[in-house]
Amino acid sequence: MKLEEMRAIHEDLERLEQGIADRLSGEEPKHIRDRLNRDHEVAQLLDQIQKQSAALIPLYDDKQLSKEILEISSGDPFEAFYRQISDIKEHHARYPNEQAENPENWYKPRKAGDDHPFLVDTLFSGEEAYGRYFDLLGCHENYLNLPNAKRHAYIQYLDVFDNFQPGYGGVKRADKLTEQYFKYLTDLLNYLESFMRRTRPLENLDKLFSEWDKDFEKAWEQDEVPGWEKEKAKAQKNATTSTEGAVYCDACEKEFKSENVYKGHLTGRKHIKAAQQLAQRDDGTSNGEHTSITYRLRERAVADREFRIKKLSSAMSTERDDTRVNVERRQGMTERERAQELENLYNLTSNQQNHEEEEEEDGDGEDKIYNPLKLPLAWDGKPIPFWLYRLHGLGQEFACEICGNFVYRGRRAFDKHFNETNHITNLKRLGITNTHLFRDITSIEEAVKLWDKIQREEKKHKVDDGAVVQMEDAEGNVMPEKVYLDLQKQGLL
Repeated sequence: MKLEEMRAIHEDLERLEQGIADRLSGEEPKHIRDRLNRDHEVAQLLDQIQKQSAALIPLYDDKQLSKEILEISSGDPFEAFYRQISDIKEHHARYPNEQAENPENWYKPRKAGDDHPFLVDTLFSGEEAYGRYFDLLGCHENYLNLPNAKRHAYIQYLDVFDNFQPGYGGVKRADKLTEQYFKYLTDLLNYLESFMRRTRPLENLDKLFSEWDKDFEKAWEQDEVPGWEKEKAKAQKNATTSTEGAVYCDACEKEFKSENVYKGHLTGRKHIKAAQQLAQRDDGTSNGEHTSITYRLRERAVADREFRIKKLSSAMSTERDDTRVNVERRQGMTERERAQELENLYNLTSNQQNHEEEEEEDGDGEDKIYNPLKLPLAWDGKPIPFWLYRLHGLGQEFACEICGNFVYRGRRAFDKHFNETNHITNLKRLGITNTHLFRDITSIEEAVKLWDKIQREEKKHKVDDGAVVQMEDAEGNVMPEKVYLDLQKQGLL
């Protein structure tokens, strides 16, 4: 029966491939819920293909399979056939009420309804809107409960949750080794990874995460992880980057403008406690229990999570920007309007299905949306209000020659594109490296002229080291170092 089992698995693999083809060959879904539901169904079919293939490989190596093939080829093939027929009849005689299923319908696409709900209905919260926005409210609450953390509002937290430098969104290095901060990082990392897996089911995220792990390992071995350099290297770095006359405190990780302010700081309670902790780390003990190696391992675990969070937020920058815009928009709405919007979001699929059924019954296929001003459509497929159209200036069009004469509707989208990868890459193709000076410049000719002017100014202000250093010969004549070396090579001195 090994041959029959192999044949059934191969047949199931063909049905799985056909099910994937049926889903991908259709029309591209317009709503994000339909698209995500299709992608998750395709991902499940791909996982089923891998499981069936894994079950098929051992059958090819089975010795009993060779015995069955030899038995069929050497003897009477009809004898084996009728023997299998008798086994099937015996099975159905033993179980006469067993329901037979049609395997052709196992993997066919089905319309969403009460008997076949969406897969993504239980994957996202209402705040996430089926993968369009982040839901970091719980992480923000945990962040506010951290000791010595900045009291950022939620909309500010969306901008700084991946910035772990003290003074922006992070806490001091000494406070990062607490159990509470480690749990906060773990929850934030788990949410971002879960969000990416739910919104990108067809991508090979395990391979991407392994590449990030390799990048972190390399950066950690070379002591290049920002904010987690060793104390000596960090002290040298602070010494080179600090302002003139300023004094840096290694224990408190803080810079003071003058030495007098620094001396007054040395008698403070916080400095004394921080200095004792720094001395314990240097001596190889922390609180009399952990060695310096254990302390460094704890730092590595925290740094790994911070590094991964930065990578995840960078990879999902679009969702992050959309979340910020959505939070700003919802802050201007009443509670009733928010509830109505959420209800419309959940009822969108049923309305679309009813609309499709009405179109099939009518047979005219005409567009019933009245939009004489050609306003942009909102997420529900209806035109946005005219006051919102005027508020965001969507009637204005801005063209950018650097981006291939692409036209942006509204000042907000136009200002935003200067920080996008496409515009920055096109500037670099023109030979421009310092791109932040070219904001609001859309003409290629103007950008090239400005860059040439900047290059000329830099060459003009560039100081010649040979003209600054003065040399004196044996007779007391003072001259630039370059002239002195030329005369020396010619033997005139």
